[in-house]
Amino acid sequence: MPRTRPFAQVDVFGSQPYRGNPLAVIVDADGLNDEQMQRVALWTNLSETSFVLPPTTSAADYRVSIFTPSRELPFAGHPTLGTAHAWLEHGGVPRAEGRVVQECAAGLIDVRRGEVGLAFAAPPIVREGPVGEADLQIICEGLGIGREAVVSHQWVDNGPGWLAIRLASADDVLALEPDWSRLRGYKLGLVGFHPTGGEALYETRALVGDLAVEDPVTGSLNASIAQWLIGTGEAPQRYTATQGSRVGREGVVTIDGDDDGAVWVGGATTTLVRGTISL
Repeated sequence: MPRTRPFAQVDVFGSQPYRGNPLAVIVDADGLNDEQMQRVALWTNLSETSFVLPPTTSAADYRVSIFTPSRELPFAGHPTLGTAHAWLEHGGVPRAEGRVVQECAAGLIDVRRGEVGLAFAAPPIVREGPVGEADLQIICEGLGIGREAVVSHQWVDNGPGWLAIRLASADDVLALEPDWSRLRGYKLGLVGFHPTGGEALYETRALVGDLAVEDPVTGSLNASIAQWLIGTGEAPQRYTATQGSRVGREGVVTIDGDDDGAVWVGGATTTLVRGTISL
């Protein structure tokens, strides 16, 4: 028999409410199977829906399963922050003060609670290195640019499958009109630096070729781009990035790199819908 479960819809990374990336959270999904969770994620029709479950290890405060309308993801950034926010708001008490440990298919993810909100520790990149020239040529054709417009490029896959291309400027990134028919098979991150002296270091866009969709604000992509650019010295350890203006959003992502190499990715989290769902 269905039962009533707490439900929240959280805006993540928004510079103000309704300007970020929405996430549906079923705060108590105990007893649901993968088929049921996938059906709910298809129904919510958001980029991701997360399901809070009992942890399988004593090292974690809770476990989360993250589903798109078509499949489960091992890790995703805005669901990590949004789920932690909803769990805490619903009365969750972490084992360690100031830190939540989230279990997901990619492993254990630390989420710290600071004065400016929540931030997650970027997980390891599982595929790195330069993008092959054959792929670059296809991508450039899909973006309507010449190969010479690419300043640098890198596989930055931390689970979802991202690769990233840096262009000369934020304006160049914002001007792109993707030809989705040529970008099938790619999850593409684009980055271009804002003029010196601005509040944000660079602009990000996230293009999901198989779905012909631009993601509004993308935690996993910004996490791996930060690891890449900080590692090469192209970005400082601490900065902010913006994303989403081409799709009517105003996302702000904060990056804080520790001296030990950890990269923390943070942003605003705001519950905009509270209620129950029958499952």
